Amino acid sequence: MNTHFHKISFALLFSAAAALAGEDVAAKHTLTLDGAKKADNAAVAYAKANGAPGSAIAVVDDGGHLLYFVRLDGTFTASPNISIGKAKTAALFKKPTSDFENIVNKGRFAMTALPPDFTPLQGGVPIRHGEQIVGAIGVSGAKSAAQDEEVAKAGAAAIEETKTASK
Repeated sequence: MNTHFHKISFALLFSAAAALAGEDVAAKHTLTLDGAKKADNAAVAYAKANGAPGSAIAVVDDGGHLLYFVRLDGTFTASPNISIGKAKTAALFKKPTSDFENIVNKGRFAMTALPPDFTPLQGGVPIRHGEQIVGAIGVSGAKSAAQDEEVAKAGAAAIEETKTASK
């Protein structure tokens, strides 16, 4: 009888442990290549419709890894690296790069000593899927830093609107 009790106790304990194990893992949405292209296409369309003289547009996943990139005609040659840095910074810190530019402009120059790809310049914004950040888009080479950010926001909105429309 004691052995039977131990078997039942072990089975119950094992079942409880298995049920709790599901709480150790969370569901995570991922930006796909098609999603990155969709964000990029929306950004390109916005840039062209709003007279951007050029733009380098980079889309990264939530780990800051490049998924998709395009450089429009007329974009200055440093823009590709800058746009990738902006996208990576927005993804890794989960906030727009304009936040960092504002911090640096207020005198916190130590922010510029962060990792080599850290780019505290306006024009990088996270891409959200619901409450999760699934990637980011960075833009460089438009008329101004403000237009870089507008182009990036247009790209991010294409993914965020997809989520809203599919509810």
